[in-house]
Amino acid sequence: MNAIIETEHTLSAHAREEIDELLQRYPAEQKKSALLGALNIVQHENQGYLTKELMQAVADYLDLSEIEVYEVASFYSMYELKPVARHNVAVCTNISCMLTGSQSIVDHIENKLGIKLGESTADGRIYLKEEEECLAACAGGPMMQVDHVYHENLTPEKIDAILDALE
Repeated sequence: MNAIIETEHTLSAHAREEIDELLQRYPAEQKKSALLGALNIVQHENQGYLTKELMQAVADYLDLSEIEVYEVASFYSMYELKPVARHNVAVCTNISCMLTGSQSIVDHIENKLGIKLGESTADGRIYLKEEEECLAACAGGPMMQVDHVYHENLTPEKIDAILDALE
C-alpha cells in the first residue's frame, strides 16, 4: 500500500494539510484551481508517480470527477502514471534548446547511462523523460531539469558532474 494512503481513497494527514493550504488561495467554489498542486503533492509522496487510487483520492478531496483529475494528470508531462526511477531527468528539446545543442545533450546522457528516452537505469537511480517540449529557460539552453532543479548552459562535463552526484 502506498505511504500516503491511510485507507483506500484517503489522503495522508500531511497531504490533506498541504492541499488545504493550496485551497486557501482560491475561492471555495474553485477547488479545481488547486488540482495541479494537489497532484504534485501526492506524486511527490508516492515516490514520483500517480496511481489510479491516488487520483481518485484527490478527486474525492477536491469534489471533482475522477476523469477530470485523470485528464489533467495524463496531459501534463510533469506527472508520471507509472513507477519511475528515484531521479527524474528532463532535457528540453524545444527550438531554442535544439538550436543550442539539446540533441547532443540527449545523446550524451543516453550513452552515459546506457538508456534511451523514456527509460530508467537498471539500478533505479535515473529516469530520462521521453520528451520535454519546453521548460521555459530558453536563454539558458541547452538545459535540463533534474528533480525540479534547472541546469542551464550544459556541457558534457556539467552533465557528468550533475548525474554522477545523484545517489
